[in-house]
Amino acid sequence: MGRIRVGLVGCGFVSELHMYALRRVYGVDVEVAAVAARGDKVVAFARHHNIPRVYRSFAELIADGELDVIDICTPPNLHAEMIVASMQAGKHVICEKPFAGYFGREGDARPIGKHVPKALMYERVIEEMDRTRAAIERTGKLFMYAEDWIYAPAVTKTAEIIKATKDKILFMKGEESHSGSHAAHAAQWAMTGGGSLIRMGCHPLSAVLYLKQVEARARGESIHVASVTGDVGNVTAVLKPEERSYIKANPVDVEDWGTLTVTFSDGTKATVFSGDMIMGGVRNLVETYTSGGSLFANITPNNHLMSYQTSEEKLASVYITEKVDRKTGWQYVCLEEEWTRGYLQEIQDFMECAATGRQPLSDLALAYETIKVNYAGYWAAEEGRRVVL
Repeated sequence: MGRIRVGLVGCGFVSELHMYALRRVYGVDVEVAAVAARGDKVVAFARHHNIPRVYRSFAELIADGELDVIDICTPPNLHAEMIVASMQAGKHVICEKPFAGYFGREGDARPIGKHVPKALMYERVIEEMDRTRAAIERTGKLFMYAEDWIYAPAVTKTAEIIKATKDKILFMKGEESHSGSHAAHAAQWAMTGGGSLIRMGCHPLSAVLYLKQVEARARGESIHVASVTGDVGNVTAVLKPEERSYIKANPVDVEDWGTLTVTFSDGTKATVFSGDMIMGGVRNLVETYTSGGSLFANITPNNHLMSYQTSEEKLASVYITEKVDRKTGWQYVCLEEEWTRGYLQEIQDFMECAATGRQPLSDLALAYETIKVNYAGYWAAEEGRRVVL
């Protein structure tokens, strides 16, 4: 295949990250040829990034016969429908996390996060994912799951060491946390399909599921998730209005604190935590403890550069790292953040896949399993019991 022409859906924060990475692909001729979004912001976005065609509807975008790949960077409640429609239109698809979720049905009491049983949510999400997976497979097109942690250098090096040693992973601990999302829709289950665990915890969950499969392949074993336990809460509910200066979380019907524990079929464990009340920037961590050693993947914050500064005003134009509320005092400055977090490597892999037809490292199986385990965790937390898969 010659030039790969990409059509972007959405023009928000994630779209900017994808554009940064798409512009830096090497060895594959890539053009972001079109973008679609509602509202006037899309025009400025296209002008800023020199994107030649602007559409105001998703239907117009996928009808563009020149596009090879649709890159979906929309709110989660739109993902499944857009994935299927894009692939049925003959396009390969990149889709941001999460792959799927429960966003409510006619007749649900509102807000759904407080009224719809999580066991029912799990059942309906599995049904939807099965339908979506079947529709994807019928098209013969590539589905590329935009899970950047799988490509983060600290995680890929962890995988390399596990492949080389063939050691047994006994326990993994993953976390993504920060001081809360600025997006209003993050507070509502009907828009996000859950709270901190689905919005952020899906990243470390995908990483531990992926690393366990790396181990299984290296050792010639078959390992799957056997059961899940979980706990969630709204810890920021105790805050007075004047105590919310730095905490952004203000949930309506989602959790701002969540943890789930996975038990694998070989008896080993992994725990994932995510919270919207952690100050000091984003915490992206995966600890892996094996029969032969320990690995600590500190994606962020890292200590590439430590800074102590006294003037916020002088630093107005300087980027430190995501989700820090100030730039003074001691700071961990994230260098090449897009590389450190795996955004560049992720898009590089996807464009190579689109050009050659091979399957991506972050694929449909990982996307499906992540959501399955995440919703099993919600079910387990609500009923206070272990959910056997």
